[in-house]
Amino acid sequence: MSDGAAPPTIFNAIPPDVVGICQRLRDKGKRGWVVGGCVRDLLRGRQAKDWDVATDAHPEDVLRFFRKVIPTGIQHGTVTVLIKGKPYEVTTLRGEGSYHDGRRPSEVVFLEDIVEDLARRDFTFNAIAIDPLEGTLIDPFGGQRDLAAHVVRAVGEPIERFAEDGLRVLRAARFAALLDCEVEPRTLAAMGDARALATYAKVSVERIHDEWMKTMGARRPSVAFELIRRSGTLAITCPELLEGVGCEQNQWHGYDVWGHTMAVLDACPPDAVLRLAALLHDVGKPRTRELSEKTQDYTFYQHEVVGADMADAILRRLKTSTEHRKRVVHVVRHHLVCYSPEWSDAAVRRFIRRSLPERIDDLLELACADALGKGRPVDEELAALGELRRRVDAVLAAGAALKPGDLALDGRELMVELGLVPGPLVGVIQRALVELVTDDPEANTRERLLEAARELAAKELSP
Repeated sequence: MSDGAAPPTIFNAIPPDVVGICQRLRDKGKRGWVVGGCVRDLLRGRQAKDWDVATDAHPEDVLRFFRKVIPTGIQHGTVTVLIKGKPYEVTTLRGEGSYHDGRRPSEVVFLEDIVEDLARRDFTFNAIAIDPLEGTLIDPFGGQRDLAAHVVRAVGEPIERFAEDGLRVLRAARFAALLDCEVEPRTLAAMGDARALATYAKVSVERIHDEWMKTMGARRPSVAFELIRRSGTLAITCPELLEGVGCEQNQWHGYDVWGHTMAVLDACPPDAVLRLAALLHDVGKPRTRELSEKTQDYTFYQHEVVGADMADAILRRLKTSTEHRKRVVHVVRHHLVCYSPEWSDAAVRRFIRRSLPERIDDLLELACADALGKGRPVDEELAALGELRRRVDAVLAAGAALKPGDLALDGRELMVELGLVPGPLVGVIQRALVELVTDDPEANTRERLLEAARELAAKELSP
């Protein structure tokens, strides 16, 4: 066991309130240690977000020691201490029995030894504790060494760790991407072990989705998703994506569909939802691939339509929020941006309308990533997308009418002036007026719209 002085910079970075929790425990004859991801962040020189304290005091004791305490997970030894309105989790040292559901232990045994508690954790760099009162660091499994060497290593026997909680396979992949690590060989082999996969199959889709979204914050999420694929867990969660492995594309691509998807994923800005769209943007390609007799090259006709339907089904299965699901599905459906400098201004306005102004940034960001992910020089494509971006910005800055609400004549006025009652005809006329001002922005005046509306109504109502 490594038990020594923590670097002063680490000790000084621990908030006074956290030190105060440990001091309060000490005053009551107990001990407190800072544990978890915050210790890992401190050792990396990063600012920690959440602070967790482990203690040899039982949860009932912790409830008595502090003024404001919430028994958030008292059956598993965890309570939340509130200090100045900020929550801090305080968990009793514990050992655990078997994990029947792939997530929670069947029984929890409270301990007094911090090393025994650290032994139940997943990876060595997550099994480090700091005593802020004594300025000591407890590292029984070489977590500092592995963190410095950029290695993900399971604590103890890797297969046992993954068989306890199937989500740990995804966590290993996420840490490999986020911390720019290699997975130690025994740990890597255990990720695809049958026991690990059997336990993973019991993990709730909500936890899997949450882990995927956390992974999207990595500089190169593809590192994690390659590990997820190789482990066999992707086949359980999203087999549709595996259809892209080995699926050759046309001459414009240097990768198969899977390789292209991974390259696009990395090229996307670190927006988790947009990167989820990148992961799924070409999911429809394998099911639409055909070999053209004329060109002797592959085509993927309407893969964006098929892909949008597939993405919708996948995200419903993963119980993605409605807001995020709709955003991803829209981006997948419209991700093909085939811009040409010959586009008229009206064509640019129609592109914005079709894309939706609130989604235009998503589509243009993905289009650039899509180009970068082709595995060949794409300077001309990027330049064209840059020109499209400038033209789109000019249209939006000019306040072009892109939907009925932007018209100089609203639906109420339209019905009054034409003597119409609410119904489908009003919508038909409004959509036609939007088409009119898309072609000619100068037509967006009350007088011209009324004139055009009367003509449209007469035509629609004529026998």
